[in-house]
Amino acid sequence: MRVLVIGSGGREHALCRSLKLDPQVSELHCAPGNAGIEEIATLHAVTPTDPGQVASLATRLGADLVVVGPEAPLVAGVADAVRAAGIPCFGPSREPAMIEGSKAFAKDVMLAAGVPTARAHTCANPEEAAAALAEFGAPYVVKDDGLAAGKGVVVTGDLAEALAHAAACGRVVIEEFLDGPEVSLFALCDGATAVPLQPAQDFKRAYDGDEGPNTGGMGAYTPLPWAPDDLAEQVMREVVRPTVAELARRGMPYSGVLYVGLAMTAKGPKVIEFNARFGDPETQVVLDRLATPLAGLLMACANGTLAGQPPLVWRDGSAVTVVIAAENYPADPVKGDVIRGLASTPDSYVLHAGTERRDGEIVANGGRVLSVVGTGPDQATARARAYDLVAGIELRGSHHRTDIAR
Repeated sequence: MRVLVIGSGGREHALCRSLKLDPQVSELHCAPGNAGIEEIATLHAVTPTDPGQVASLATRLGADLVVVGPEAPLVAGVADAVRAAGIPCFGPSREPAMIEGSKAFAKDVMLAAGVPTARAHTCANPEEAAAALAEFGAPYVVKDDGLAAGKGVVVTGDLAEALAHAAACGRVVIEEFLDGPEVSLFALCDGATAVPLQPAQDFKRAYDGDEGPNTGGMGAYTPLPWAPDDLAEQVMREVVRPTVAELARRGMPYSGVLYVGLAMTAKGPKVIEFNARFGDPETQVVLDRLATPLAGLLMACANGTLAGQPPLVWRDGSAVTVVIAAENYPADPVKGDVIRGLASTPDSYVLHAGTERRDGEIVANGGRVLSVVGTGPDQATARARAYDLVAGIELRGSHHRTDIAR
């Protein structure tokens, strides 16, 4: 199978790593990729959000399957163009991808499907925002209605900060705060059938103790020893299947991965957000534990045969990932610094996110630069192995959390 992965982040490196290990995959390509992906896949220059460019590349390569990683290409309709070229594609079409592209659309779908979530108002101006904030009270939750690369959400006790974020975004969704630990669940979907992957937990705030601004995620781990054994099935029953059915009812069959971000409240799991793609950095740990070959699963989603797949098989033990971020992330990350000490062991390895190769050296080229993954028979061992590898990596001005999976 000849596979083309679209994207250049840590999620795409994790996808490429799993696909490279799959004996079904004979050729692996990535566009545009990064310095880490370059070591296991053939890279191609492409604008990921340009449907015509991506479809043309896939056709030229004779790709058997295209896997679209990031949200922006999905919302831009890249999957539609690939399918129109007659090539199977893993990733939702433009219309159902708006479940991430518009928070207001996602809330409308959830309401129609009876999905448990926070009460919310969509606000188009400062006056509406002020009224919604007053109704729900602190902590204030303000979400940019559109795509914001994981940084469009402000959760704060400061009313002025909440109002300022609403004004800066324009159209926002303001909702009640959901209290409780957060969980991420990915569900593979083929338009009709949906299958859950192993739940994970990520850490959104930039600094230790959940301090600092929201980020795209500073680390993650799986499995969750504290979670109920039936959590995945409960979320499938109450959230995923009703959502997939509602999208199908609207003529928007959902094919790809549906990311469900949950708050484990006192009244049960409630949806914080949906994403139309694999979450980053949870993908790095979830795919590490997945023993079932990945390519066949993604192809089954693309061609509507997921119901015929055997049950998923998972590796025993735990995986923990720690993100190394560039200086001044998430505000204005510093790029161009050389990265040294990139190594791996039998139980730990580095996945590249914001990197590129320049003059023979690997340099930072983004906010979240690396995801360091540790594995082991239990969470404590996996965590120790991840941090041991982190300690040997040199990137001037970089920062990482020291409390991931503690």
